[in-house]
Parts: sequence; C-alpha cells; structure tokens
Amino acid sequence: MLAKLDIWHKTKLGYLIFGLIELAITYGFASLAIDRGGLGWYLLTLIFLVGTLQNILKLISSFFKQGTRK
Repeated sequence: MLAKLDIWHKTKLGYLIFGLIELAITYGFASLAIDRGGLGWYLLTLIFLVGTLQNILKLISSFFKQGTRK
C-alpha cells in the first residue's frame, strides 16, 4: 500500500495534494509556534515548510519535463 502511495505521490496531482496538505499543516504549526512560543513548534513549522516547497517545486518541474519529452 505504501508503494502505491509513493507512486501516486510522484504524479502531478500527488505533488499538488501533498503540497496543499503540508501547507495547511505548516500553517497550523506556525500558529501554534506564534501562540505558544516553543522552539519545537518552530522546528515542525520549518520541516513542513520545506516539504511544501519540495512538492511545489517538483510539481513545477514536472510541467517543464513534460514539455521537453517527445
């Protein structure tokens, strides 16, 4: 089941969905970090922000890779 999820995650829709989910989690952790001020919340915010950026950049690069294939 995890293998199927990994294969699906590497599609354009997968990158988009995972990016949006991670963005929502990032927002939640950022709110907690600001409200509570704990370094752990800031660390979780940073981790999920990096994950969001990775998924969005992979999504963008998948559009450019598709255009170069014949």
